[in-house]
Formats: sequence, C-alpha cells, structure tokens
Amino acid sequence: MLVEKNVPLQHCNSFGIAARAHTLVRVRSDEDIRHFLADPLWGRQPVFVLGGGSNVVITGDVDPVVLKMEIVGMRLLRETERHWIVEAGAGERWHDLVAWTLSQGYGGLENMALIPGTVGASPVQNIGAYGLELQDRFESLDAIDLATGESFTLDAAQCAFGYRDSVFKHAPAEPTPVARARMSGVPPRGMGLKGRAVITRVRLALPKDWKPGLGYLDLQRRQAEAGVAEPTARQIFDWVCEIRRAKLPDPDQIGNAGSFFKNPTVTPEQCADIIAREPKIVHYPMDDGSIKLAAGWLIDACGWKGKSMGRAGVYDKQALVLVNRGDRHSVDRSVTGGEVMTLAGAIQTSVYERFGIRLEPEPVVV
Repeated sequence: MLVEKNVPLQHCNSFGIAARAHTLVRVRSDEDIRHFLADPLWGRQPVFVLGGGSNVVITGDVDPVVLKMEIVGMRLLRETERHWIVEAGAGERWHDLVAWTLSQGYGGLENMALIPGTVGASPVQNIGAYGLELQDRFESLDAIDLATGESFTLDAAQCAFGYRDSVFKHAPAEPTPVARARMSGVPPRGMGLKGRAVITRVRLALPKDWKPGLGYLDLQRRQAEAGVAEPTARQIFDWVCEIRRAKLPDPDQIGNAGSFFKNPTVTPEQCADIIAREPKIVHYPMDDGSIKLAAGWLIDACGWKGKSMGRAGVYDKQALVLVNRGDRHSVDRSVTGGEVMTLAGAIQTSVYERFGIRLEPEPVVV
C-alpha cells in the first residue's frame, strides 16, 4: 500500500482542474484495500474512490482519503456455449479493454470504443454509446466492502442498472454497516452502495453469435459511405472512433468530462407537446414507451454552443460537452470546478425555462 500526502490531482482528472488530495492511496491489489482498512489511522477515514477521473468535477481540495484505483490485468476467464467471459482489473482503461477484446477475436464492445475512464467506473455509470450499454454485456463484478474489508460479487440484477445509473450511485437506505444487512456474503438487492464499496474487477459476457449494432444514424451513414453490407466488429470499432474524434475534444488537448448532462426522458404526450413547438427536436423512442430527448440539441437550441462563462465553455462542435477554456496544464490558468458548475447551472436554467425540462449532470461533483 503506497500512501502519498498533498498530491496534485490536476493530471488525475480529465477536466484538468487544479486541486490536491490531502492523502492519496494507490490501490494495486485487493490486499492494498484490506491493509488500508485495517490501518488504525487510515482505515477510519472517509474515502473517495478515483479511477481515470473522466467523470468528475473537483470543486476544491479533497479532504477524504483518495483511493486511486490501479488494479490491472485482462484475461479470458472462461467460455460458455454462448459467450466468452472476459475479466479486467478496475484500473484498466476502458478503451484499452475494448481494443484488447477485438484483438483476441471477441466482438461485442465495439460500439463503446473511446469512452474515457476506467473499467472499475464502467458499472457505476452503466456506460453506453451508440445503442449499447454496459448492462447488455455485463456478467458480474467483484467488490470490497469498505466497512468490513470483505469481498463480494454482484450480478447484473444486484447492480440495479438503469440509464447512467447503478446501485453504486445511491447511498445506503440506512446508516447501519453493510455487514449487518449482508445475506450470504452479498449486500441485499436494492441497497445503495455509494461510498460503501469499491469495485476491483469486472467480468463481461461477449456473444459468440455476434451481430452488428447499427441502430444509430451516424453508424448507418458510415456504413453507407463505406459501401459495406455486413461490417465486422473491427470496422464498427473504427467507425465509432472516427465519429467520436470528429465530435468530441481530446481531453489531453482540451479538458472536459465527456457528455456533461444525461439525455432526459419524457412521456409521449410531453414529447408531442414539445414537437408542436419545436418540430426539429431530436428524440428517440425507448422500449418502455418513453421518449429520450437529445440533451445536446436542447442546449444548442438555447444558444449555448461555443459560449463561455469564465474559463468554462460549451464545446463548439457538441453542445453536450463542457470544456476547459483555460490552460489545463497550468495550476493558475486552468478552469475551476466552481466555474464549471456555474456554467452548468446556467444551462440547466435556460433549458428549463424554454422546454420545462430539468437536465441532470452526469459527472460526480466533489
């Protein structure tokens, strides 16, 4: 267990916000977590789990102990009649896992190429892109109870996946330790695990009977341009990478946290009312009968694309992305978390006043 004091976090978050962790612990194994929890000094401290920092807005120096997840490793764990079961450490970069699975001949994750962040963060957010979500490929995960140091495993039902949501984003229903509510070593279904557990490994089930996912218009356009009737998983991977690079800023060049707001869902009646006023609104019918609206379109319609407040701005190619218009490599000239959240609040107010819809931010605010 490596413990560091007064650690700069600017290079640990994709926005490039300058802040420090009073204490940072580099976690490279399950035993590192257990040693931390057993330590009489550190084990009783509140913690903040940090992966790739791609879905975080830091608003000041971080008082809780930062557990920097750096557990690595990717492997084919086993095969079933229908799936390859692959396992990856929580500290692996998500995109590296997608590329590795394709190099091994396992399709199924290609639509989620270039999503920033780490493998351990992927179930927390139930990441998704171009018609595919993590829950569609999820098999199980391992985690450690921060109250007891015990390991446990969760399946998809126990993770309670929703749109950019999971059990890891909800606080426990009551303040009693997880261990008291444990049944056969697993926290009960529906119990929030925010701040109570840390994910160490994730397992995914990749289909042997692979079929291309081409439900999104951008992919259909690429398919038509390429003149490919039956694209391979590798071709879809390449198309997704090209589309994302054309639309989204590289965090190494322009600090950002990716899509900043969730796409809101409304009833068909609400959608019809909005369409009557805004016929061009981008919307997608969902399996449950609701309608998903494109948050980027709503923000753009309110005139925010390319605008700035202080050193926080709205990306000029995609209104859903807020960016660092300062110097992401400078402590003094980079954007602050306060500037980002002030801009986000102004956008939320504009969208609500015009459409009656409240946008919900995706990133965790610390």
